[in-house]
Amino acid sequence: MTATDQRFREFKMPDVGEGLTEAEILKWYVAPGDRVADGQVVCEVETAKAAVELPIPFDGVVHEVRFGEGATVDVGTAIISVDTQPGAGDAGAVSEPAAAPAEPAEVAEAAAEPEGRQANLVGYGAAPSSTKRRPRKPRSGAAETAPAQGVPAQPAPAAAAPAAPAPAPAPAPAVAPSQAELNGHAKAARPLAKPPVRKLAKDLGIDLATVTPTGPDGTITREDVHAATAPAPAAVAEPVAEPAAAVAEAAPASAVGRERRVPIKGVRKATAQAMVSSAFTAPHVTEFITVDVTRTMKLVADLKQDPDMAGLRVNPLLLVAKAFLVAIRRNPDINASWDEAAQEIVYKDYVNLGIAAATPRGLIVPNIKDAGSLTLPELASALGELVSIAREGRTSPAAMSGGTVTITNVGVFGIDAGTPILNPGESAILAFGAVKLQPWVHKGKVKPRQVTTLALSFDHRMVDGELGSKVLADIAAVLEQPKRLITWG
Repeated sequence: MTATDQRFREFKMPDVGEGLTEAEILKWYVAPGDRVADGQVVCEVETAKAAVELPIPFDGVVHEVRFGEGATVDVGTAIISVDTQPGAGDAGAVSEPAAAPAEPAEVAEAAAEPEGRQANLVGYGAAPSSTKRRPRKPRSGAAETAPAQGVPAQPAPAAAAPAAPAPAPAPAPAVAPSQAELNGHAKAARPLAKPPVRKLAKDLGIDLATVTPTGPDGTITREDVHAATAPAPAAVAEPVAEPAAAVAEAAPASAVGRERRVPIKGVRKATAQAMVSSAFTAPHVTEFITVDVTRTMKLVADLKQDPDMAGLRVNPLLLVAKAFLVAIRRNPDINASWDEAAQEIVYKDYVNLGIAAATPRGLIVPNIKDAGSLTLPELASALGELVSIAREGRTSPAAMSGGTVTITNVGVFGIDAGTPILNPGESAILAFGAVKLQPWVHKGKVKPRQVTTLALSFDHRMVDGELGSKVLADIAAVLEQPKRLITWG
């Protein structure tokens, strides 16, 4: 290993989950010239399962950021290089090869002029003066009035009015530009925009070259990009006498500027692939039952006042989860998985209870490990922590692996029922519908009662109709008479 190899260390995209092959870079927390320490988080990435912050395992000064925000990178690919001996000389001169791969435009611009901060992180001191910086790009205003170095100016239109005296040429640089700099100047016409604005334009399908900038020094802002999505006003035409019938036949409205295109990646991509795989692999059967949950709702109200449940999340979902676990204990064969390769059914003596959670990143299903062994207060605590972490976007890939059965609470959206799709590798999923006050026959009389609908989907390869029906009936029985949590639990 050479001295240069020892000095410049690369941090590669790690496998942050179970067998994940790629991740998208969501945000960089450092830029070239920033000092980093062992264990410091340098970026946030999104895998197929969750958003994860990546700490760097060594000290030094950031020499190069290899990918921009929004880039999808394979596991094992170097994403950042660090100068571990920043005082040993010119970092740029030592480590920059002649045929180095081009740095993404977003990263290069962020390194030249980070948005809203200096080139170094607050608290880590100034970047070493020896660190080589990329030349700043010519401002768009200058690009409009004077040709870039090494690029011939375009001739003025023949019909143009007499031009004002040409501005004085810029003074020649003290040091002759290198070929790399000349190549960089050839791209002077590239619109100026911050990385987040470029990502927004990419997501909306907008070419920045067609956007009119209104920001300082010709910088394109988010508002400029949004304005570019609006349909252009139609040109005013001279009035022409047309028959009434012809005027009535208006041309169909154009879809330009009224559609959004968002790349399918991250959690959304993983969820879609999993649902398609499950729907066309496991033969789904869904059964429904409507049940009077008035007593369960009263128990929820009582538990909220119980000192043993103080500070815990107590809601109807908690008791539905407990009822599901009781039903699995009474019918353990439903807690299984299908091993296609071995042609075996794997029956499990533990229950990892998944809870479907809608988050800004998409639908995720973290699970409570060994939920069947938890007491009601322990289950309430685990459920509350699971929901809070999911909403904050901090759910780890491990928390979403190994589930055996799942609950999806569609009732929070006012939905009565549905036909949920199994998570791959699981045997059953329970949909809990909205609880509504409805007329119900109770003790021979029609009375207003709190009623809900439950839907249980199961894999018909290993769960037949009898077993699925018994599980659903047991869940309903517990919710109708919650005292069965004691007698059956």
